[in-house]
Amino acid sequence: MARRLLLALLPLFLILSESPRPLLRGQGAKPEETLPSDALMPPEELANLLSKSNRPRPTLIFVGFHPLFVGAHIQGAIFAGPDSKPEGIEQLKAVVRNIPRAHPIVVYCGCCPFDHCPNVRPAYRTLKDMGFERVSVLHLPTNLHTDWVEKGYPTTKGAGY
Repeated sequence: MARRLLLALLPLFLILSESPRPLLRGQGAKPEETLPSDALMPPEELANLLSKSNRPRPTLIFVGFHPLFVGAHIQGAIFAGPDSKPEGIEQLKAVVRNIPRAHPIVVYCGCCPFDHCPNVRPAYRTLKDMGFERVSVLHLPTNLHTDWVEKGYPTTKGAGY
């Protein structure tokens, strides 16, 4: 029992020990980095879009911490993060290098409350600076588990990219 609890808490410990300041102080959520309201996509809108097989699917990109991606991510998402770090931004650029600039992209993290997320704003800004025209950010007010997984939306686990 104690071993299971320790294993369950290990990803959280790794995240906090790797980058405590952005997660605890919300340094990624500076007022001057406010996202445009039309860039925010509610979870139910994305879930509805993913459930319709006759509609083109956006490219889903997870821009958070790898242990969280392994624990649970939106089915079909690509790992490219964490984007609060330069190496995460470089990984994001590599992931999107062959995607047409007019193709829809949805980035998300879900590591913590959206207003404090250190990853989504740098990812959004990078994609827009690269000329992507249709970039959305999945608005997860609380976190991925509460706002996506618990609602039964399509989720998978593991490191499959």
